[in-house]
Amino acid sequence: MNFGYQKLYIGGELIDSSKQFKTDVICPATGESVAVIAEAAKEDTERAIEAARKGFSYWSKLPLTERTYWMMKLRQAVLENEELLRQAMVHEMGKTYEGAWEDIEAVVNGLEWYPNAMKNMRDEQITDYEGTHTHKMVHQPAGVAVAYLAWNFPLLNVGFKLGPALAAGCSLIIKPSSLSPLSAYLLGKIMHDINFPAGVVNIIAGSIDNVADILTKSKQTNVLTMIGSTQTGLRVIADSTTSIKKLSMELGGNSPFIVFEDADFDKALDLAIGLKFGNSGQICVAANRIFVHEDIYDKFLSAYVERAKALKLGFGKDEKPDMGPVVTLNDRDRMFDLIHEAVSKGAVVETGAKIPEGKEKGNWIEPTVLSNVNTKMRVAKEEIFGPVAALYKFSTDDEVLEMANDTEYGLASYIFTNNHARIERFSAELEFGEVQVNGVKYSIYLPHGGIKNSGIGHDCSHLALDDYLVKKRVSVAK
Repeated sequence: MNFGYQKLYIGGELIDSSKQFKTDVICPATGESVAVIAEAAKEDTERAIEAARKGFSYWSKLPLTERTYWMMKLRQAVLENEELLRQAMVHEMGKTYEGAWEDIEAVVNGLEWYPNAMKNMRDEQITDYEGTHTHKMVHQPAGVAVAYLAWNFPLLNVGFKLGPALAAGCSLIIKPSSLSPLSAYLLGKIMHDINFPAGVVNIIAGSIDNVADILTKSKQTNVLTMIGSTQTGLRVIADSTTSIKKLSMELGGNSPFIVFEDADFDKALDLAIGLKFGNSGQICVAANRIFVHEDIYDKFLSAYVERAKALKLGFGKDEKPDMGPVVTLNDRDRMFDLIHEAVSKGAVVETGAKIPEGKEKGNWIEPTVLSNVNTKMRVAKEEIFGPVAALYKFSTDDEVLEMANDTEYGLASYIFTNNHARIERFSAELEFGEVQVNGVKYSIYLPHGGIKNSGIGHDCSHLALDDYLVKKRVSVAK
């Protein structure tokens, strides 16, 4: 399947690169080109900033009812183009067809949910203790927002930014990853086709020099929000200091998944598989480090390995796979490097660690399970971001809590136990922005954010609106 040539979306228009910059979108499953996209030159990025400034001037003054009208119109158009967008994500990053629905859902839910959330943002009344004035805090849109997006959830990441930014009254420049820009570009085409107000949303991809550096350092951009690696986040923060900007970042993760001896075994097993091998392990909240109590470790390991072996690898709607490839050959090679380093230090490969037979083309690796892992190995220190599961044995609560917190990251954590005192302790002492107990739930109305080197601010929930709003005090003398 080929999606042809896709243009930049700037100022409500679909345009070519001013320097004729183009790049192929490569399918991870086959290694073949599935589309060509225009890449922005420096002049195009400057044009996008100017368009967004004009878009903000218009959009920020619209009543929420009119912004809602356009958001709902876009929502309907996305649903009408669901098949196209799902196929684009399947081909641009190897996502399963079923898994691609999660991305579509994030866009349509965000466009529907955030206007209501914005409607509920009330002015805060402040008591005047001397009785001489009335005071209130009001919310206003922050300005032009720039969204840097990771490749692993091409439209989910868009949805997490699009909904709150538009509801708040901001204009937006979306920079998708050059590894998976296709679905975002197609969204730009959809917005063009429904005559979405010009300049309110602009979609461009391109090199760091031609796009990201200009957007980050510009004094005309007011909000920088991103989903990506901690290393990229640190660079954006450093480069942003040409002016004072609001920052919101969901960065890397190294999630502990802790299974105690009194856990619901089957539920923990199901979720440990899903959270590790879903999206080929390319999830910031993946079960990166699976800690299992020594009393059930052998049983859990055996069951986990059998489940991993049973996962079906494949590509496309008809194959109905459980797991696809990883995004690039470099990422696949990094998986092998992590495995080899762990094995050299005593880890055991229980299954996987090979290129699947018959899948020499593309970026394939078998679901891999490592046992006898320790916290000195790279698989414990780094965000794996691939289908390599590392299982650790622990004996005591103190031991596993120390191991779980032994990371620079602090995004998601998971614990499975029926001991209420233990739940209270671990909920308080786990150093992560999310602690999920005996289950997993993510939704548009639930805050998603990290601490430590996993970021600042939040995606989802009413808290995301704060990233796109500024507060102003209005005091009136009586």
